[in-house]
Amino acid sequence: MNWTWHQGWMDRAIALAQEAGSAGEVPVGAVVVKDGVLLAAAANRKERDRDPTAHAEILALRAAAATLNTWHLGGCTLYVTLEPCPMCAGAILHGRIERVFYGVDDPKTGALRSVINLEQTAAAFHHPEVYGGIRERACLDLIQEWFRQQRRA
Repeated sequence: MNWTWHQGWMDRAIALAQEAGSAGEVPVGAVVVKDGVLLAAAANRKERDRDPTAHAEILALRAAAATLNTWHLGGCTLYVTLEPCPMCAGAILHGRIERVFYGVDDPKTGALRSVINLEQTAAAFHHPEVYGGIRERACLDLIQEWFRQQRRA
């Protein structure tokens, strides 16, 4: 697997996460790629939009679906800086994303691997490939710094 290729896409997600953090959001960025082409990119906007579903992953999936004119995102890859929560994991499964690369595990709300395992035991027909730890140090530094700033505020 060409990890340099994947790191480049993750770098785009990290830049979006930095923008989100600067705007007071939890610093999470996401991009959706198909056949080497960027379909969508988004950053968390929960606070700005006052919308609990405005997670970077959901926003990027919605934009990719609009671009492709279908909610079924087979053949697409999602790059996201933080392990997806249960809501986002469900959207990833139901959107039929082929691969997910995330930067850092979320020990509090991350659920992607556990939701996929649950779906597998329930005989679900779609199981994306999942890879964690892509640009892990950069993603971890970003989220830890944001939480340090929140504690100081």
